[in-house]
Amino acid sequence: MEGLIKLIVILSVLTRVALASCPVWSPLQASQEMEKLQTQLNQWDEVYYRDGESRISDAVYDRLRSRLNMWQRCYQPAAAPLQPTLSTNGKTQHPIAHTGVKKLADSPAVARWLEGKTDLWVQPKIDGVAITLVYRHGKLAQLLSRGNGLKGEDWTAKAAMIDAIPKKLTGALADSILQGELFLKRAQHVQKIVGGMNARSKVAGAMMRQANAAFLNDFDVFIWAWPDGPADFRHKLEVLDSAGFSLVKAWSKPVSSLHEISSLRNLWFASPLPFVTDGVVIRQGTEPAGKFWQPGQASWLAAWKYPPVQQIADVKDIRFTVGRTGKVAVVLDLEPLQLDDKQIKRVNVGSVKRWQDLDIAPGDQVMVSLAGQGIPRIDKVVWRVNLRDKPQPPAKLNNTPLSCLSVTVACREQFFARLAWASSLAVLDIKGVSKSTWQQLHQAFHFENIFSWLLLGAEDLLRVKGISPARGTQLWHQFSMARQRPFHRWLMAFGLPLPKPAINVLSDTHWRQLISRDELSWQELPGVGAERAKKLVEFMNYPQINALAVFLAQQGIKGFVD
Repeated sequence: MEGLIKLIVILSVLTRVALASCPVWSPLQASQEMEKLQTQLNQWDEVYYRDGESRISDAVYDRLRSRLNMWQRCYQPAAAPLQPTLSTNGKTQHPIAHTGVKKLADSPAVARWLEGKTDLWVQPKIDGVAITLVYRHGKLAQLLSRGNGLKGEDWTAKAAMIDAIPKKLTGALADSILQGELFLKRAQHVQKIVGGMNARSKVAGAMMRQANAAFLNDFDVFIWAWPDGPADFRHKLEVLDSAGFSLVKAWSKPVSSLHEISSLRNLWFASPLPFVTDGVVIRQGTEPAGKFWQPGQASWLAAWKYPPVQQIADVKDIRFTVGRTGKVAVVLDLEPLQLDDKQIKRVNVGSVKRWQDLDIAPGDQVMVSLAGQGIPRIDKVVWRVNLRDKPQPPAKLNNTPLSCLSVTVACREQFFARLAWASSLAVLDIKGVSKSTWQQLHQAFHFENIFSWLLLGAEDLLRVKGISPARGTQLWHQFSMARQRPFHRWLMAFGLPLPKPAINVLSDTHWRQLISRDELSWQELPGVGAERAKKLVEFMNYPQINALAVFLAQQGIKGFVD
């Protein structure tokens, strides 16, 4: 009975997790969204299979196809999975099935897969089109696409135009079945920099349409399987190399540990290669007889793909925030995704205008990548849902770089954004104090201005509800450290509109020196033109700014005390 209860609990949890990924749609909307995406995929399929032309990247197509199937599981669980309208499975039977390769998500998954396995090898996972080559009595008899692993398209006629495929073989290979990757040759291709280039689609497109022979000679072949070939993997490589399939020997490396595999993966990701890759394949040298091969059943090999430079994310919600200078920014809440070593849950789009130009609504799918310093950014909208239920942006605010130095109902967001900026590493470096901490302290003490926290003593911080004594002591220590920050850091905490190069060379050490500057003297600093100089004079003479300077003098902050 106890086991049954545990099973029910597990199933309940799994059900909640599955439902959590389902959009909150009415049956009518779900039907409309699925029909719209299915129609678009059908159009792309038709162009791809008829003309060999790919109008979107492989990654985007695969993601949208997967998304459609997920929606179907959510809203039509009893229906058969939706498939491409024009199948590439083909009609010609493979003499030995293609197994495909299992994808391992991360290094722990690789470590688990490696347990108990020996005679291990690593090869680059080349991004091309999987094929079968059939040799009979020393001559090439068939060239087949992988299709569904059991049947494929017969591309034998195209083989004559691809010089990289040997037309005659002798010895052990005279009657053989080879599986491999037909790929586009590249010179000095660095995957980390250039990316995938849609290489798979280019090869598939050329094989499915009437391509000229010159273009087909840009192809090469990497043999990654010789079913029922020599049992010893090294000997297998030697025979293939001697027959003209030299790449497989050059790019098959023996390994014995996760560290070696990871090192090769990192090396190939950042090194110039003669092909496009999307990861590595780890395989055992020994494998079962070909008659036992079945699609999806290969236990002796697995793939560890490279970290994606871009990911497609679902937009859950859209929020508007006010920054420290008063600008309204649009933030997208996303279904969590992993990019490099970062989990991304939200991304800043920028201004309301940019958001409106991008036309993003909840439920849309967007392409996300990491910009400089690992900051997530929106590259483009990949798919827009049919129902455009977008939130209304806030009414135009009068917030400026000189507003919200104190708290009002209309100023809460900008006020706390100012505090978050002031406590950041580059400014006063008040460690462990976030926007939510400032909100908690304001609720307890009702700050009058952005520097009111300087009035708090150790005893005050020890009696804040929800803050432990140890935390209160830590806050007091951080506030005390902030008092000792250089004068220039306090100017940044004000929000002085001075560019960083100018801050770095500013020789003034007291507030009264800044007050005495006119527009011409401000323009002597790097990055300060006439317009900025005018804003600086306005800033320095603003009554609330001067009141804050007086307040800092009363608190004994260096550079403000007369």
